[in-house]
Amino acid sequence: MRRPLLRAALLATALLPAAGWAFDLAQLRTQLGAAPVVRGSFVQEKHLRALPQPLVSRGEFVLVAGRGLLWQLQSPLAHTLRITPQGVARRLPDGSWQAADAGSRDNGLFLALLAGDTQGLGESFDLRLEGSAADWRMVMTPSSAILRQIFTDIEIRGGALVQRIELRETQGDRTVLRMEGARADDTLSDDEQRAYTD
Repeated sequence: MRRPLLRAALLATALLPAAGWAFDLAQLRTQLGAAPVVRGSFVQEKHLRALPQPLVSRGEFVLVAGRGLLWQLQSPLAHTLRITPQGVARRLPDGSWQAADAGSRDNGLFLALLAGDTQGLGESFDLRLEGSAADWRMVMTPSSAILRQIFTDIEIRGGALVQRIELRETQGDRTVLRMEGARADDTLSDDEQRAYTD
């Protein structure tokens, strides 16, 4: 008599959604790394203690796994940046690229945040992840003395892709980056391909 009950209990357990199980950093890294290309629009708000209103910028982005990021600012000024682990370049009016001054540590951190590279981020931050694959939140607390002088913490939220990043600085300023309409893709336009070969 007990076997049918046991069988029913096992079947019910097997049918539980995967989100019911613990969602860990390795799963998050795999989930976010599955798309070779992620594109969408962004809104960035820079909240400065000295200003009553945030500084807001908008544009579009294309994140390419293993290659870098095209950051196309549309307002308040229009310009395009190419951010890779090797450095930052700015697109000139003639379409060529010019190296821009930017720290390699900042480049790596920015790319890791957008790509959800939990392995890379774990080298400089203590990571705390909660939620499920469809709705998660990760709080990063700096583990190095240098980063503790800059950030109190960084919070990333998302689902299938990263949706929101908030950087909180020790002096009270904070930056909120919302990735709107982010979607996975597997191809680049001819212009985007050229951006990585010029």
